[in-house]
Amino acid sequence: MSGLLEQLPLPTIDRPFGVHLWPIFSRAWEAVVGYPAEEFKFVPFETPMSTLKSTSVFIVIYYMIIFGGRELMRNREPFKLKALFLVHNFYLTAISGILLVLFIEQLVPELYHNGVFHAICHRDGGWTQPMVVLYYLNYLTKYLELLDTVFLFLKKKPLTFLHCYHHGATALLCYTQLIGSTSVSWVPITLNLTVHVVMYWYYFQSARGIRIWWKEWVTRLQIIQFIIDLGFVYFASYTYFTSTYFQWLPNAGNCAGEEFAAFSGIAILSSYLVLFISFYFATYKKGGRSTTRKSLRRMSQAPLPDPLHIQAAGSANGHGNGATSTGSKTNGSTARSRKA
Repeated sequence: MSGLLEQLPLPTIDRPFGVHLWPIFSRAWEAVVGYPAEEFKFVPFETPMSTLKSTSVFIVIYYMIIFGGRELMRNREPFKLKALFLVHNFYLTAISGILLVLFIEQLVPELYHNGVFHAICHRDGGWTQPMVVLYYLNYLTKYLELLDTVFLFLKKKPLTFLHCYHHGATALLCYTQLIGSTSVSWVPITLNLTVHVVMYWYYFQSARGIRIWWKEWVTRLQIIQFIIDLGFVYFASYTYFTSTYFQWLPNAGNCAGEEFAAFSGIAILSSYLVLFISFYFATYKKGGRSTTRKSLRRMSQAPLPDPLHIQAAGSANGHGNGATSTGSKTNGSTARSRKA
């Protein structure tokens, strides 16, 4: 009887989806790169996009493209790009969903058999070879997500600080955690993938002209995500530093990962939480003092600096503090809170 149950595609702890998905994924990986996923090794300075220089150059190019693209589009009509935008959001929904189920397949047996602490702090818990493959693929998707901003300036939508800072910083964040071998990485990544499935599906349906009532929940999920992320990251960092440098303080034991990765994770995720909470209250909460609301809007929905236009406006008006124009409406309610 037990042998028959093993042959049936029923969900189990070691097979959460009823069938083993990793062998299917490995065959797809081999068809693309020429070797099974089990043979992949992330080697800093050898694996593509595994150096700080390559990551930094890509991020700098991203900002050059969006600043330059905004300037090129200033006096041009916006592109429609509906079909391309639909494709973009659909493939990001699909990629996020596929990576998420592959992570779940790896994590369910690990969490059940060894517990949460082992999964977030031990290398053989949260830093196994299959997990590294998934971490790396997730990292590469952050560069695909930069196309979000390209669509914005081509369609002459507002480029806000929140959106553009978040996209560039997320690529850097994923790089630091990959290089730093932080076992806790799966927590923010799986939560992020969950949010992305919801968010990109929302944008896909919205682009089709379908009215979605749960738009506000996209931002709520993002905020919930960052709160949970920081709880795990703060705990992992605390137990690492106390067990390494301050053994007299209460701690749960050593935790895998490099110190620079802990600091960068704390700094970037904390900034996200502040900015997204500000965006939420400025966009969705109508009550409260108007001065507070205006301050939150300025912080979370501020447009990207436009030095060329400011200079031109200043020359025309005889001063440098004139109003700026991005060539598009800057109503805060239309600004996107894209999560990457």
